[in-house]
Amino acid sequence: MSTKLNVKLITENLADDLISGIRNASGIYIMTSFVMQSGVRLLAPHLKQALDNGADVKVLAGDYLFITQPEGLTALTSIDPRLEARLWQSMGTSFHPKAYLFDYENGEGMLIVGSSNFSLSALKMGMEWNLAMNAQVEPYTFQTALEKFMHNFYHDATLPLNEDTILLYEQEYRTYHQKNPELRRQIMEMEEAEYAEVSQPADQAAEAPSSYQIIEPRPAQQAALDALEIALEEQYDKAMVVMATGLGKTYLAGFFAQKFKKVLFIAHREEILTQARQSFMKILPDRTFGLYNGTYKERDADCVFASIYTFGMKKHRELFAPDEFDLIIVDEFHHAAAQSYMSVLQYFRPQFLLGITATPDRMDGKDVYALCDGNVAYQLHFIEAIRRQWLAPFRYYGIYDETDYSQIRWLGSRYDEEQLMAAQLQDANASTIFEAWRRHKQTRTIAFCSSRRQADFLANYFRSQGISSHSLHSGTVGISRPEAIRKLDHGELEVIFTVDLFNEGVDIPSVDTLLFVRPTESLTVFTQQVGRGLRLHEGKEYCTIIDLIGNYRNADVKLSLFAERDPDGNKKTKEPVLPSVPAGCELNLETRVINLLDELSRKRLPHRERLRSDFMRLKQELGRIPTYLELHLHGASNSWEYRNEFGSYRGFLHWAELLAEREAEVYYRYESWLRDVEKTAMAKSYKMIVLLYMLERGADRWFEPVQPAEAASFFHRYLTEKEYRRRIDFSDKESRRLWEYDESRISKLIAEMPMSKWGSAKDSRTKFEDGQFALRFEIEPADREILHAWTLDICQYRLHVHFERREDKAGKVG
Repeated sequence: MSTKLNVKLITENLADDLISGIRNASGIYIMTSFVMQSGVRLLAPHLKQALDNGADVKVLAGDYLFITQPEGLTALTSIDPRLEARLWQSMGTSFHPKAYLFDYENGEGMLIVGSSNFSLSALKMGMEWNLAMNAQVEPYTFQTALEKFMHNFYHDATLPLNEDTILLYEQEYRTYHQKNPELRRQIMEMEEAEYAEVSQPADQAAEAPSSYQIIEPRPAQQAALDALEIALEEQYDKAMVVMATGLGKTYLAGFFAQKFKKVLFIAHREEILTQARQSFMKILPDRTFGLYNGTYKERDADCVFASIYTFGMKKHRELFAPDEFDLIIVDEFHHAAAQSYMSVLQYFRPQFLLGITATPDRMDGKDVYALCDGNVAYQLHFIEAIRRQWLAPFRYYGIYDETDYSQIRWLGSRYDEEQLMAAQLQDANASTIFEAWRRHKQTRTIAFCSSRRQADFLANYFRSQGISSHSLHSGTVGISRPEAIRKLDHGELEVIFTVDLFNEGVDIPSVDTLLFVRPTESLTVFTQQVGRGLRLHEGKEYCTIIDLIGNYRNADVKLSLFAERDPDGNKKTKEPVLPSVPAGCELNLETRVINLLDELSRKRLPHRERLRSDFMRLKQELGRIPTYLELHLHGASNSWEYRNEFGSYRGFLHWAELLAEREAEVYYRYESWLRDVEKTAMAKSYKMIVLLYMLERGADRWFEPVQPAEAASFFHRYLTEKEYRRRIDFSDKESRRLWEYDESRISKLIAEMPMSKWGSAKDSRTKFEDGQFALRFEIEPADREILHAWTLDICQYRLHVHFERREDKAGKVG
């Protein structure tokens, strides 16, 4: 499509304009409610050509009314692995956009919006109206559209399209069409756009205060800075800091940034960017600061504060050299495993990458562990911060929720919204909530709801009881978000009912009551929301937490969040229902809640089925079987549970019937070897380093015998190239003499330790005889490649876990 025109009405054959627009575009972004196989076939060759030319291609489809064809989604993902496609889970609410955006290297662009979905009839033959607009006519509108597209594309309501997620959609699609042979319902109007967060004008935000007060790190910040200093001394180039909400993570990042010349700060909310910039300006008054988002492109500053939705676009991040930034800080680092962040982190090569987050629990947050090479430099759980009087204590009240969640359909990551609403939007339910709040509340309340409809319903109910309350969400009209926050802070509002607006990036220290009227689907989100009430504030003695607890998922494990922990963040005790809490805190549960939690705990999935369930969720997210290390870093269950239960990771895959017939034969033949590699004792990393050397010789030679001298150079280099490896496994009195390479001494060490000890261990499948380390069994030529891949998978996993655990014991990793 020529981008010379200004505005053009297209009433027929939109495909010609789309094909023309695709031809030279550097970025192609399509958002459509319905995808049909016919439409994919029409545009597939042109999208394929664009990808071959280096274009960034993203397609967001919707599942609204289950009109999108599973075959269309399969065809879409089959075009090319470089095409990124996601599915919006509408949960019964309207998802009805039709937008085609084309971005060009020369700064031009084209936006087409209208009535045409992704189907042959809509693109070629049907009666459609679409309006095409040159980006130069309305550059702000075009940039806003790009920004909104990226925000929607990586929204929590989306799933990456792969074989597993398409299969899940197809099952729901078939079920729906069996019940609705003719689609009688009319497509609803497109729901309101998500709440547009307007950033502070650049000229206003850039104004430095007339005078600067000298700011010193607080105790928690100083402890984290000391830990980061150690990480730098040990030559780490990545680290994560986990600090509870309210302890000043952004200021910590600012203090750390003093060591670096050019800094990039990345976040996913505009208000986080502007708040962070203000904080940095107080700490670094001699630096320059710039915003880089959908509105502002201030790229020449010393410290650049960038929206991930803007930097997620290839054309924007590639305006910067990969090594342009000395320090990159990623705020709310638990988001960093998302594709939008990964594309940025894979492009840039800073001297140091710092991830900061308030979500400490490994159960939810360990998917980002690999992004910082396992280096959690500092961790402080909110329970420990309360114990040190850095955060306010809490009084928790567990209130029985009569809702029977077992009768509400579970959709894999959340409850069916329509069924949930039918249960929640009842006066009896609202009355229970109101009475519990009235009994326990203090002065200022944030209430966390499941949906906008529930927030509106409860706000209306509370107002009918004479309480000043307001619902605040993406569809709120009549009051702005800053105005609602101001009124709550000043005591003009008693309650704000919201959905997810206050999870991250907003702090109202005066809030002293939290009301939870939603099932806890994510412990990460629950942790973030609890943190909203724990900031210290003048006159606030404690935070009241009022929580409606029913028989929903995670109900029986959520209270572990409040259990007293040791200084490293580990729970001190494991109690079934009522954990002990820090001094000054209270945990009060109604009798029916205690009985319910006890019952739920007894009914949890049997161990093997739980492991399978956790594994399948990860497999669905990745679209493939995870490696052993990915299972450890990303999985909900501990990786060692799979080994203990099934003998080896491959043993689990065999039990779960996930090995191909040929792989199952290899597993049967070499099961004892796989168990040996999994379970051989490792006081040090030496055995796995020797095995890694053997494996790096390739699939055709890895099993050949090896002499100590052959492995000496590799062994020494592996242990000395990273400071933490040398410190953990190569720094005792005897080993320290070997820091300077001496082949004879290193060979002697290898012979006496890993080779002899492994070879002589009971039931070992290795041997060390006549100066050679070898396997005790033969490998058939046809099996070599599979067994090599599996052995390497275990070896890499065991090396990572070994160093991770040794760091943990040293108190470096919480």
